Amino acid sequence: MNIGGTEKALLNMVNQIDNNKYEITLVMLEKYGGFLKQIPSFIKVLYINEYKYMEPFIKEPPQLLAKKLIKDKSYIKGFGILINYSISKFSNDLSYYYRYLLRNVKLMEDEYDLAVAYAGPMDFITYFILNKVKAKRKAQWIHFDVTKIGFNKKFAEKNYKKFDKIFVVSEEGREKLINLIPDLNNKVEVFFNIMSCNLIENMSKNEKGFNDSFNGVRILTVGRLSREKGQDLTINALARLKNDGYNIKWYCIGDGHEKDNYKQIIKNLNIENDYILLGPKLNPYPFMKQCDIYVQPSRHEGYCITLGEARCFDNPIVTTNFTGANEQIKNEITGLVCNISEDGIYNAIKRLLDEKDLFNRIKNNLNTEVIDSTNEIRKLYKLM
Repeated sequence: MNIGGTEKALLNMVNQIDNNKYEITLVMLEKYGGFLKQIPSFIKVLYINEYKYMEPFIKEPPQLLAKKLIKDKSYIKGFGILINYSISKFSNDLSYYYRYLLRNVKLMEDEYDLAVAYAGPMDFITYFILNKVKAKRKAQWIHFDVTKIGFNKKFAEKNYKKFDKIFVVSEEGREKLINLIPDLNNKVEVFFNIMSCNLIENMSKNEKGFNDSFNGVRILTVGRLSREKGQDLTINALARLKNDGYNIKWYCIGDGHEKDNYKQIIKNLNIENDYILLGPKLNPYPFMKQCDIYVQPSRHEGYCITLGEARCFDNPIVTTNFTGANEQIKNEITGLVCNISEDGIYNAIKRLLDEKDLFNRIKNNLNTEVIDSTNEIRKLYKLM
């Protein structure tokens, strides 16, 4: 339950399910993450205890771990991993490898009306739901652009057809999946991430946001600090805007493995007082409400829930043209959609700073836009 878009989308969805009619069980790989305390009390939480032993063989190169086991004289385990991973790699289908890893994990006792493979490690969760959970119906969720990340087409072709429904979080994402695997056409449906602007607006009043005395233009980005989220593009864009003489500061909410790298880039560009890493925030909405411009610089997304949340406020938005961006932002009407590049972000922000009519028009249009996707939950009810 890390602080991230997928986890937030899950929490939003389960909070919309009528817990007087439905009993919800959340199965987790590990008890970890900043959103743990946000899980509603009416949800039953289970953990796959064996995952802590399997995790290294999923997240790290199995062949290296197998060689280490053999070197440590754990021959049976080492050769078992090596043989089954080699078969999976040769056939380009990880099913064999996951079957071996899960060989000692029992089938879950309860039978469910619906079992959902919601998050990742993606293929592992897919295999687990198909083979270790008894359910009348099963659904696969896809939160990403299948053309942009490591997507095992052969594994998907073999296993996705076993699901009753495949939900994708954007129209463009659905098209890309069907283009890749046409046979899934009848099973795939769009399920927009559930979001309530009334709730977000209320949460924006619960805490304080910016606590500095800066009186220029505040730019905000929210997201995990990783290459796919594109914060590196914003650092260079800010340096150029500062050189142009604009009185601006860029604030970034989030944490991730690129944090130290970004700190070094900021230091090298001598903008340590201008690009502020605020760290992770359970409630980023006061900052979204108080900023002057919101920027989503992602290289790829499935839909991008933080972009949707930013639309709940009337601050002009700049977003890169990732999958699903044009489904949320109407270019030059409710924001600016730019190329996925430093130049694209720089030019879009420069326009908003220079063209006050454009800035105010976008602000007014966002103020009148109604955003509420809570009715999406009916698609889940229909499936059950």
